[in-house]
Amino acid sequence: MNSHIVPSPGRAATAERRQIDIQGVVQGVGFRPFVHQLAQHHGVSGLVRNTSRGVVVEAEGAAAVLDDFCRALRECAPPLAEISQFGVTRIAVVGDQYFQIRASSEETERSALVPPDLSTCDACVRDLTDPHNRRYGYPFTNCTHCGPRYSIIENVPYDRPATTMAAFDMCESCRREYENPRDRRFHAQPNACPGCGPSLALIRAGEDAAFPIFQPAEPNLLQPTEPHVAVLRTVRRLLHEGNVVAVKGLGGFLLVCDAGNDAAARTLRDRKRRTDKPFALMASGVAAAERLCELSEADKSALLSVARPIVIMPGRKSPPVSPAVAPGNKTLAVMLPYTPLHHMLFGEPGQPPEFDALVMTSGNLSEEPIVSRNEEAEPRLGRIADWFLFHNRDIHMRVDDSVVRTFEGRVGVLRRARGYVPRAVELLVDCKEILACGGELKNTFCLTKGHCAFLSQHIGDLENYESLVFFEETLANLKTLLDIEPQAVAYDLHPRYLSTQFAMKLDGLEKIGVQHHHAHIASCMAENRLRGKVIGVAFDGTGYGTDGTIWGGEFLLADFSHFERRAHFRNVLLAGGDAAVRQPWRAALSYLRDTYGASLPDLPLWEAVPQRTLSITRDALVRRLNAVETSSCGRFFDAVSSILNLRHEVTFEGQAAVDLEMAAIEAESESYPFAVEDTEPMQLDFRSTIEAIVHDLNVGTPSGLIAARFHNTLARAVAETCRRIRKLEGLNRVCLSGGTFQNVLLLKGALQQLRESGFEVFLHSEVPPNDGGIALGQAVVANELLRRS
Repeated sequence: MNSHIVPSPGRAATAERRQIDIQGVVQGVGFRPFVHQLAQHHGVSGLVRNTSRGVVVEAEGAAAVLDDFCRALRECAPPLAEISQFGVTRIAVVGDQYFQIRASSEETERSALVPPDLSTCDACVRDLTDPHNRRYGYPFTNCTHCGPRYSIIENVPYDRPATTMAAFDMCESCRREYENPRDRRFHAQPNACPGCGPSLALIRAGEDAAFPIFQPAEPNLLQPTEPHVAVLRTVRRLLHEGNVVAVKGLGGFLLVCDAGNDAAARTLRDRKRRTDKPFALMASGVAAAERLCELSEADKSALLSVARPIVIMPGRKSPPVSPAVAPGNKTLAVMLPYTPLHHMLFGEPGQPPEFDALVMTSGNLSEEPIVSRNEEAEPRLGRIADWFLFHNRDIHMRVDDSVVRTFEGRVGVLRRARGYVPRAVELLVDCKEILACGGELKNTFCLTKGHCAFLSQHIGDLENYESLVFFEETLANLKTLLDIEPQAVAYDLHPRYLSTQFAMKLDGLEKIGVQHHHAHIASCMAENRLRGKVIGVAFDGTGYGTDGTIWGGEFLLADFSHFERRAHFRNVLLAGGDAAVRQPWRAALSYLRDTYGASLPDLPLWEAVPQRTLSITRDALVRRLNAVETSSCGRFFDAVSSILNLRHEVTFEGQAAVDLEMAAIEAESESYPFAVEDTEPMQLDFRSTIEAIVHDLNVGTPSGLIAARFHNTLARAVAETCRRIRKLEGLNRVCLSGGTFQNVLLLKGALQQLRESGFEVFLHSEVPPNDGGIALGQAVVANELLRRS
């Protein structure tokens, strides 16, 4: 790489030289050009270079000038930069007359933080839509402020040879941009144009899709992108005709169809074997999103943020999309275009969009990881897609779309992936180098180093070989990028989790088991930078307890080193064990039998269950065969959903609980009785709640009112139990965690009750409350135990 030498405007008679070591997200975000321009402005000489630890600046000038320069470095950094460490030392004066951008250097220790993938900036959108720009209609347009990062990085320092763009030699025009510190494409590692960069290939399913022929346009023509514009024009025609197109995107393949075409949406749902789970949508812009959903200002900000996540929002009563997009759901999951290719899927560059919204769901089968390589696309997706839109920029690290929901004006991450990973979670204390393997559902893992915790992107449900391979390849990649070699491994106590089995097979590492719900609360504490003890409320479907039963409705007294179980939902014998997760009628049977004994009430739900199956299951419960004890809040939701005849079998995790939330009438304020038994630990007894629900059902109370009263009951139970614990322990801080708190109705009710009782309540925001966040909790618990030992 050539050095970039610019003379400083002036020299002080008495100069000193300072070395400034900057760590954090300072590579791939325009940091060196920023330093270069700042040096010119202040009349400072010296140099700046990338290293494997971050950025090093050597600045020479008068002391007062250097003070101002250093202050501006910290306070005026580029918007995408995140400075975590900033160290200044005096070094010997060299007498430089110029300020230079030097070639990158590699050091023994690597700690430079890799930026996440960034959505297309406004300037690149203007290039894309300007007919006189040489990147008009080029679907891989990017600059220093946007484009692929994490998905293409193979190593650090973050330079082009260490990315999958190394396969493309820049043309003369692109090279000039790349080497010009005044150009916004200065050291934009994915920099390319139609004549030298990635290209597209459109192939019908069943043809030789594993080896598409990519034909870039000729360089240096006025409009060299016509082949790309033509390909995308064809793709839009295919979408209008109702085809399903598998599109290779930023972090993997997406399955795309016209969201307004009911037949296309149903075809995609049938082929993907996705019976009910909502599809994600991509809207052409904010105006289109507003035609789909009721947007708050926080929703708009989330949609337009550089991460461009999927945002879950209340849907309008009759949105202009197929009912098959989100059957039976009051919300829609919407994102905006985050690559030039996405913008071109909606219409000709610079012209009005042809679609309000496109279905854009992950290109995978069942719960397998998203497909990322051309050669695996047709074998895995050939029975779903009619056509394949390939490109030849390799994806080194597959990464799915992130999912968020706004609450009280803040963004809450539900699935942490593209746009967020591998951004660090800042910790209060330095951590040893630890690997935390997470749980089974919505798996992520966590690596710690110094004051940073790095959660992986969403891996998915760790229940099959393909997901385990994804876990292992992501772990190997992040260990390399972050230069982390763990000395200990933390894991969930459940012996059958693949993540736990993986941890136990690692040789030479200290192994630390962390109880599932303790990890939930520790994760919330770490994110909110809390120390000391808190009251932790952890509600979810399944977590292996220290007593061998399945926990899930837990009130803990917790800090990072240990926890005490101070209260929990009264145990119920769950019929069928794991089968009850898929068949909520089994949970209903269990709770009804626990409440009424052998004389079960006559309810409509029994008509949905084959009588022989019901008889066998009841007999098994009596004999305690294939049954487990559980305090699960998730199964309690399932039971009530089935009792109300809303959902007896599910096709995705949490579906019965979602139905119950969707059915609830929010204006209802009444609740049902419950009891808190003064045992050790305390037990929340909801048998009177079940009796009241059955009574309401039998007298014809609308299910929407019953569902609302059930949510209100749980909110009251949370506050009442926390008040009792506070009276005993004197604690006033409450952390809410676990997948059940994704339920906005329950969360609102619990928060209101707790705040009215004077509690200080802490929630998740940048880390998922579901099992996608427990790896962080495992890591900080393990670190505290190691520190104390």
